[in-house]
Amino acid sequence: MWVIKLGGSLLGSPELTRWLEVLVKFSDGKIVIVPGGGLFADSVREAQQISNTSDAVAHQLALLAMDQFGILLAGMNPELATASSELEIAERGWQHRGIVWLPSKMVLADDSIPKNWQVTSDSLSGWLANKLGAEKLILVKSKSLITYQKELPSRLQHLVDDELIDSQLVNYIAGKDYSTWVLNKADYSLFEQGFSAQRLEEKGLLINTTSE
Repeated sequence: MWVIKLGGSLLGSPELTRWLEVLVKFSDGKIVIVPGGGLFADSVREAQQISNTSDAVAHQLALLAMDQFGILLAGMNPELATASSELEIAERGWQHRGIVWLPSKMVLADDSIPKNWQVTSDSLSGWLANKLGAEKLILVKSKSLITYQKELPSRLQHLVDDELIDSQLVNYIAGKDYSTWVLNKADYSLFEQGFSAQRLEEKGLLINTTSE
């Protein structure tokens, strides 16, 4: 099982459509898409500022924002199926479907997850990868990764400082059996012939979770 997070910033780009096409064609029930929050999460931030509600309330709304983006992704490609529980993920896998995770139900049931803006869809992707016993975790970003290619594997703090990933991700991926990678939105081309660990390792940005 691979977990692939598609950032909300991809919305409106042709690359997003291509990612969905590739995922539908080759996922075979073995890949789970984690949706970002995108403009839906931006609306939550604005609403919190206007209403002065707590971070806990905003956290719940942000999870619903991810649900909305996930539903939108499934609407963009009818071959995708949504899933909001581990059982539904397993069922979609048995059906050999492309799977879009709707996180709010599972995440809200886990009180150990901090209810603040520091925990974004990046961290929740790691949380889900742990739940599912994933082999790979991939975070797909709009930002260019060229400046990081000389530092392989790239140190996590460097990526946090540049706001490429969230600061809490290390708490979910450090010391795990799976590896965590960052790809640019144009890297769907790596998988146009199928999902290959070798292709990922040739081009992907591997995150180093050690402090050394």
